[in-house]
Amino acid sequence: MEDQRRTPGSQTSLREANRARIVDAVKKHGGLTQVELAGATGLSPATVSNIVKELSSSGLLHVAPSTRSGRRAQHVTLAHSLGLFVGVHFSTRHMRIALADASHTVVAEHHMPLAKDHRADNELDKTTLLLVDMLDSVDATLQEVLAVGIAVPAPIDRETGTTARSGIMRGWDGVNVAEVMERRLKRPVFVDNAANLGALAEYRLGAARGRANSVTIDVGDGIGAGLILNGAIFRGHNGVAGEFGHTTILENGPLCRCGNRGCLEAIAGGPALLENLRPELGSLKLGDIVLRAMAGESVAMRAVADAGRHIGVAAANLCNLLDPERLVIGGELSRAGELLLGPLRHAVERSIIVGPELMPEIVQAQLGPRAPTLGAAVFAVDRVTITADERSAQPVT
Repeated sequence: MEDQRRTPGSQTSLREANRARIVDAVKKHGGLTQVELAGATGLSPATVSNIVKELSSSGLLHVAPSTRSGRRAQHVTLAHSLGLFVGVHFSTRHMRIALADASHTVVAEHHMPLAKDHRADNELDKTTLLLVDMLDSVDATLQEVLAVGIAVPAPIDRETGTTARSGIMRGWDGVNVAEVMERRLKRPVFVDNAANLGALAEYRLGAARGRANSVTIDVGDGIGAGLILNGAIFRGHNGVAGEFGHTTILENGPLCRCGNRGCLEAIAGGPALLENLRPELGSLKLGDIVLRAMAGESVAMRAVADAGRHIGVAAANLCNLLDPERLVIGGELSRAGELLLGPLRHAVERSIIVGPELMPEIVQAQLGPRAPTLGAAVFAVDRVTITADERSAQPVT
């Protein structure tokens, strides 16, 4: 009797696990035929067919006829009946793009490297073509895209829609990215600083979830901060709040790319670390420093710890000003974990004005390099929702 009671439960659990395997495979690949799904999941074609039929009836999956290698097939994607949203992140050397639904579920994603000092016109052209291909892979069209969010690694001037300071993104100066992409896509486009959108993603989906007052610090080639105050992005009067990396911490210190001296970024940012380590370790990438530090190499460990202490001093000043509930540390250097966070936390403890019981939590980010992309998609959803709310609030004439 006991075995008989347990068997149905086991069959139910197995079926739920098989459903999850199919949905995960569709998410990962954007869309697959039922035959390809069987290969990707290791399930039998009959099992795949039954589960796909069940999940398409419930509205989770979408099935459409297609032709692959001259043969007719059933192409399976996530359903997107409520419309799709696009998140794009341009960094200095990479571009990532994601398609998501209104519940922030990613249905397709792509990442590609960019040439050093890439130009806006070239990359926006590539992005347009890539987006069309991605939509095609999930049996969707541009008309089903409700909005596009774009994250760029520079503050945006609210008046002009261009980067607020020249030279930070060479090849992008003076370009109104939203206008250019709206002309190409004929869809609403919204642009913001990558640090802001990374913070938004961590607040909605990651390590700052539920914390209405939080700061997400991104430590990589540059150092930026996204401020979530009272549950909303704080951009300041001109839209340039959060330029944490350009906090002066050493008067008459090394020259920063912004033209000032002694900025945090010029001391603890990726290029500064690599330049300081070049005499001992030669030419490396920031990821190499992280791996060497995690492997216990003393020179790399010391460099990461020193960066953590410098960032901690600046973070303490920020905490004294804003009193956040949580500090989230992201970016490539954060992959070093406590090798970075430990010295950073100690520096904050030493310099913050409040006692230990009132100090903000300091944690590692959860979303990794995808954060600005996911934040851009969330931003697009929010902007469409806000626009709809504004329309509904207008008096009927």
